[in-house]
Amino acid sequence: MLIPLLSTAIVLLVAWVVIRWYKVKRYWEERNVPHNPPHPLFGSLTFLQKKNPALWMREMYEEFRSPYVGIWLFWRPGLIINSPDIARRILAKDFSIFRNRFLSSGTKDPIGGNNLFTVNDPIWSEMRKRLSGMFTAAKQKHLHSFMLSKSDELVERIKADMREEGRVNLREMFSDFTTDVIGTTSFGVASDATLTGNSALRTVTREFMKYSFFRGLCWSSIFFFPELVDIFGFSFFPKSSIDYFRQVYHKIVAQRGGYDSISEHNDVIDMLRKIKQDYNKENKEIDEDILIAQAAIFLQGGFDTTSSALAFCVYELALLPEFQEKLYNELREVQLKKGLEDFNSLNDLIHLNCVLKETLRMYASMGWLDRVAAHDYWIDDNLMITAGTPVYINAYGMHYDPDLFPEPTKFKPERFLPENESNIQPYTYMPFGEGPRNCIGRRFASQNFLTGLSKIILTYKIVPMPDSKPPSDISIEKRGLLLAPGEEIQVKFVPRCT
Repeated sequence: MLIPLLSTAIVLLVAWVVIRWYKVKRYWEERNVPHNPPHPLFGSLTFLQKKNPALWMREMYEEFRSPYVGIWLFWRPGLIINSPDIARRILAKDFSIFRNRFLSSGTKDPIGGNNLFTVNDPIWSEMRKRLSGMFTAAKQKHLHSFMLSKSDELVERIKADMREEGRVNLREMFSDFTTDVIGTTSFGVASDATLTGNSALRTVTREFMKYSFFRGLCWSSIFFFPELVDIFGFSFFPKSSIDYFRQVYHKIVAQRGGYDSISEHNDVIDMLRKIKQDYNKENKEIDEDILIAQAAIFLQGGFDTTSSALAFCVYELALLPEFQEKLYNELREVQLKKGLEDFNSLNDLIHLNCVLKETLRMYASMGWLDRVAAHDYWIDDNLMITAGTPVYINAYGMHYDPDLFPEPTKFKPERFLPENESNIQPYTYMPFGEGPRNCIGRRFASQNFLTGLSKIILTYKIVPMPDSKPPSDISIEKRGLLLAPGEEIQVKFVPRCT
C-alpha cells in the first residue's frame, strides 16, 4: 500500500514541477517582453561567479536594445530597465512605489542587513534622515585638510614603491589610502596604512576585498535570491572581519565616553553616538547593531569604490600623456592662485572633474540599481508588473550606449566639459544612483578622489608599463558584485621637475 502511495506522490510532484516550469518559462513570452530563454534551474543567472553582473547588464543592453528585458532570478521573474524615461519614474517620480531594494542580507546578519545600503523602510528612512547631516558641504570643508594630509602621504608612498619595486600596484596602494581617509575623517583614529600598508582598519578592509567562491555565493544570494540567506547563514561582510570591526568600534566609542556625551570629533562615530542619545531622549530604543551597521557600510563603501575608481583612472591616464599635461597645467594654475588648501579650489578644476566623471561613467562601482515594486505597476502602456517584482535600472548599459556616449569604450574626459555635458540626457549617467535613494556619500567620495588625484598629477607623470594591457582587456572581479579590477594593475610614476 505504501509503495503505490509514494509512487503517486512522486508522479504528482513531478507533474506539478513540470506545469510550474512551463508557466515560469512562458512568463515574459506571454507578456510580449524581450528575453532570453531561462535555464531550468538558474533562470538568467548562469553568469554568476563567471562574470561581473555589470558586464552582464551591459551585454543584455547591447543584445536587446529595447526599453526593458525580461529575466528570471532562478524562477522569479524580474525586469531590466534600459530606458532613461522609465528609470526616472522608478527612481524619482514614483519613488513611493519603489522605496525598497530587492537585495537583503536576511534577519540573522544584523550588520549586513541593517546598513543604509541594504536595509529597507522604516529603518532606511530613519537612518538616512539622521545621517544626512554628516555629508553637508560644511562638513566636507572641515574634512578637506585631513584628505590633503593623507594625499601628501600618498605621493610619499608612490616614491617608496617606485624606489623599491619600480612600479606601483594601484588597487592595493589606493585601498591603503582610502582606508586611511575613512579612518581619519569618519572614525577619528590614527591610521598609517598609506605609508606602511597596515593599520587596524586596513586589517578589516583587506578582508572585505577577498572574494572567495563562498563569499561570492553569499553576495549572489543577497543580491539575487535573498530567501537563501537565512537558510544557509550567509552574511554581507566576512564574519571574522565584522567581529574585529565590532571591537574597533567599541574601543573608539569607549574612548569617547560611551554614548553619554558627544566629543568634538564631528565624524561618523560621533554622529552615531548622537543618534543613540536622540533615541534615548525620545524614549525610543535602537539596537547598537544598527549603529555598527552604518559604520561598517561607510567603511566598505568609502574605501573600496573610491580605490577601484582611482586605480582604473590612473591606469587610463597613463595612456593619455597629453591630457595629463592639461590636468597638470590646470592644477598648477589653481595651486599658484589659491592653493589646494582652499576647499573650493577643487570645484574650479574643470578638466579634473571631467576625469572624475568619465572614470565613473566607464567604471561605475554598481552597474545597476535594484528596486522592488510595492504594488502592481504599469511600466508603460503595454506592461504591468505585479507587486514584489524586482526591477534593475541598467546604468552600466546606458553608460556604454554609443547613441548616448559616442565611442563609449574610449576614455574621453572632454565629453563632460560644460559645453558637452549639457547635452547628456537625464537618467543616462547614474554612477551614484538617482532619486531619494542615491548614494549619501557621493560628495565625500568625489572629494577624496579629486584630492588624491590632484596631488599625484602635481608630483608625477604617470607612465604605462612596457607589458601593459589595453584597459579594455583588464579582467573585472567576477565573484564580487562591485566593479573592481580582477587582477593586479600597475603603472610607473616619474617625478616632475619643479
